[in-house]
Amino acid sequence: MPEKGCLPNEFSFGILVRGYCRFGLANKGLELLDEMRSSGILPNRVVYNTLISSFCKEGKTGDAEKLVERMREDGLFPDVVTFNARISALCSAGKVLEASRIFRDMQIDEALGLPRPNVITYNLMLEGFCKQGMLVEAKALVESMEKNGDLMNLDSYNIWLLGLLRNAKLVEAQLVLEDMVDKGVEPNIYSYNIVMDGLCKNGMLSDARMVMGFIVRSGLSPDTVTYSTLLHGYCRKGKLSEANAILNEMMRSGYVPNTYTCNILLHSLWKEGKILEAEELLQKMNEKGYGVDTVTCNIVIDGLCKSGKLDKAMEIAHEMWTHGSAALGNLGNSFIGLVDDVSRSMRCIPDLVTYSIIISALCKAGKIDEAKKKFREMMGKNLQPDAVIFDTFIHIFCKEGKISSAFRVLKDMEKKGCNKSVQTYNSLILGLGSKNKIFEIYGLVDEMRERGITPNVCIYNNIIQSLCKNGKIQDTTSILDDMLQMGINPNISTFRMLIEAFCKASDFGVAKELFEIGLSICGHKEAFYSLMFNELLSGGQLSEAKVIFEAALDRSFHLGNFLYKDLIEKLCKDGKLEEASGILHKLIIKGYKFDPASFMPVVDDLGKRGNKHEADELAEKMLEMASDGRVENKISRKPKALIHRKETKYGVDDWQTIVHRDDGSGIALKTLKRVQKGWGQGSTPSLQTEKTEFLDYW
Repeated sequence: MPEKGCLPNEFSFGILVRGYCRFGLANKGLELLDEMRSSGILPNRVVYNTLISSFCKEGKTGDAEKLVERMREDGLFPDVVTFNARISALCSAGKVLEASRIFRDMQIDEALGLPRPNVITYNLMLEGFCKQGMLVEAKALVESMEKNGDLMNLDSYNIWLLGLLRNAKLVEAQLVLEDMVDKGVEPNIYSYNIVMDGLCKNGMLSDARMVMGFIVRSGLSPDTVTYSTLLHGYCRKGKLSEANAILNEMMRSGYVPNTYTCNILLHSLWKEGKILEAEELLQKMNEKGYGVDTVTCNIVIDGLCKSGKLDKAMEIAHEMWTHGSAALGNLGNSFIGLVDDVSRSMRCIPDLVTYSIIISALCKAGKIDEAKKKFREMMGKNLQPDAVIFDTFIHIFCKEGKISSAFRVLKDMEKKGCNKSVQTYNSLILGLGSKNKIFEIYGLVDEMRERGITPNVCIYNNIIQSLCKNGKIQDTTSILDDMLQMGINPNISTFRMLIEAFCKASDFGVAKELFEIGLSICGHKEAFYSLMFNELLSGGQLSEAKVIFEAALDRSFHLGNFLYKDLIEKLCKDGKLEEASGILHKLIIKGYKFDPASFMPVVDDLGKRGNKHEADELAEKMLEMASDGRVENKISRKPKALIHRKETKYGVDDWQTIVHRDDGSGIALKTLKRVQKGWGQGSTPSLQTEKTEFLDYW
């Protein structure tokens, strides 16, 4: 420019500064700023704002603050653009409270000559609050924005919608969508896609389909993102036929699936174990010209690892360095020519996720030394490990009781600048619990709080498990109190451990209190009732167990996990025949399908007491139920008490075996034979030892 007689001015320098900043070279831009000053050209506010914004985006807030001071020295007051850049950087770094202080000063300190916040400022703060889960602050900000109609625009509503749905506030998000329409702010396709994504992630697919209808009725057209979101929702639920229907609908509407869409389907096929279909999809992706990227390869590698083909997964990952996505040819099919464009395939190389998958699979397979080799290989490829990979090693070492090794990994993790996560603490607490290091566990919890990390329910459950295992059950109630005070709801696993521990210690009073607390927090679940019933029964608390069982019957719970036959038998042994008989009659009146062997101790006891008529009636009912197929044939899991209890004279066999067995139950057997004879010729086919669902269960 000087050779042509043109001297650079502030605009020339400004264009160059902006160019450097766009390419992440803010330091080069700063050198130009110094060159401007030495040339006698005073930088304008635009140049300063460009540099400040760039430094903020790079996380160099200290350098940005120094530039703000230089602006003032040059007689330029920072404007709203300057402040927005600072607020944006602070929010991105998670320093929302610090950003909110600047925002507050902009609102109230007019005496300092600070610029007033604009729509962008408000939106930046709203997004910052939402990302940090500070919904109370976000809602207050929205309300103040709505009072001033100019501040709440479509972008603001979309940020608020996204924040609500990220925090699982589905009902509130729906209301916001309705409010937008009422106030004349028409939602765009992005607004609807946000809602669709939230609904699909929460499994509310029918509601998501309804939103799809709203989109069409509002005059908008669903786009590739809309269809991909719905398709992902069905895939997440394992509903592949519905997902396929969405794909066909998408293509009929003229929207071409992209690599992201295909990767969603591919991941679901591997997850469902449909390996052949997954390979066919890969072939179709190649035929249609979709780019097979690193994500695609990672999905295949993850699928191979989970299907037990770890060696094949490692082979593909290794070949990716040389052949890119063409390494998928190692699947043993026609994919060796999957990618024709060699230069494109070369870009498809292993990344941090690839190594994370392989290392995790090796650790799960117990091949720790091989996992370490992969870790060293990754470092040699200039891929720096993240917290996920470190957590994988910490977890496996803690699981194997190698606590010192786990803490060595932790030390390396901190040296690399990776922060400890909830998962890290969870693994360490589990490992320390196995070594009876309760004091160290409490130290970790204190450290978590100092770092601003809130322990989750898994952390507390592991602490409770460690205390129970080491005989410190009295300390568990204070842990439960701590959870409730922190606003962390215990789950069924929490109460299961506590109730089992106190019942084992014969402290049934505390166990029943915990049962009541569990009902109030988690609701009236069958798992709670069956747990409490079986524990009370095992501890000889028959009356209390009977009360729980009758309450369960009133709620029409499934009987699979209730040891009700034991209750009936024990009541008969304790001479409480009327109560045992009452339970049988209640089961019959309620229309339950239950094991006919439950009748045996009652029929036997009635016979001993000479109540022949009543014994015959029950025996006849027993045979009637069996011939109608009215037997319990479903069970969600085998109760612990059923696994460990001793076999009684009525045993745990099916009722037909009992009928044909002579083990001292003479009166009951005679009653049954008498009733059978009275039924007539061959009218009891169900007594034959044929295979039934009931027999399969037993």
